[in-house]
Amino acid sequence: MSQRKIVILSGSIVLFLLLGVILVTSWYTVDESEQAVIMTFGKVDEEISEAGLHFKLPWPIQQVDILPRETFSLTFGYDEEDGEIVDYPEETKMVTGDENIVLADLVVQWRITNPKQFLYYSDEPKEILYNATSASLRGVIGSSEIDEALTSGKAEIEGNVRDILTKLIDRYEIGISILDVKLQDVELPNDEVRKAFTNVVDAREQKETTIYGARKYKNQELSVVEGQKDARISRAEGDKAQRIEQARGDVATFNALYNEFKDNPDITRQRLVLETLEEVLPDTKIYITDEGGDTVKYLPIQPAKENKTTTEKPKGSETNE
Repeated sequence: MSQRKIVILSGSIVLFLLLGVILVTSWYTVDESEQAVIMTFGKVDEEISEAGLHFKLPWPIQQVDILPRETFSLTFGYDEEDGEIVDYPEETKMVTGDENIVLADLVVQWRITNPKQFLYYSDEPKEILYNATSASLRGVIGSSEIDEALTSGKAEIEGNVRDILTKLIDRYEIGISILDVKLQDVELPNDEVRKAFTNVVDAREQKETTIYGARKYKNQELSVVEGQKDARISRAEGDKAQRIEQARGDVATFNALYNEFKDNPDITRQRLVLETLEEVLPDTKIYITDEGGDTVKYLPIQPAKENKTTTEKPKGSETNE
């Protein structure tokens, strides 16, 4: 084979390889769960977020870096190895605002939202996220009391950590968005301290139970007292209405007597005297006399009433001789 044929063959092979490289590196695909960044001569040129087949200039003019859209989990204070949980207590040991020691670990849900920043603005964005998580959690725990961290304040701690961590990540510009922060365990460092704290919690719960029982008893007693008060008020209102009506009747009686007195003062005076005597001396017999001439004439009122009473017979009665 001549040298010229060898040169032609070699050139054909190089051309074929070059065409193959151009053909292979001139297109790429992006899945629904992926996103891409196009670089032109080492400089970020375009970000691709639409799924499907895309074309670009061949290598080495343009390159493509494809990143996932999925949600990632960052575990702080523990890790999973071969299906087992491995704890790192030295990383999770923190001091609370009231100078107590707790162990706190959590998981952070995050996603890549800016591929350009994630790939080229920092060397280790995941390491930055881990350190920012540690700083945020320690800052929040350091301003919280131990009771809040171990009991009812976990939700508030999670919210505060999420807010602080989001601000730090935005400031660092590493192309990450924080989706959620969830505390996994917040506990005391040893069994003796845990037992003492458990006793404190039990005592607090007993205190709350006692207070609740006292309040319940107080409300029951108040209900009884309120009922008695309402009953007494009702009776007092009834007595008040009765006395008012009685006073009105007495006034009406007095006005009637006064009108009769104005028309017949002597007769009215005598009647009042007789009625007063009947009230003062109920068992006394009263006689009305009329003196004229030599003989005193009198009219026994009481015997006449008694005779009338004894002579009347009830209806339906029979006499036997």
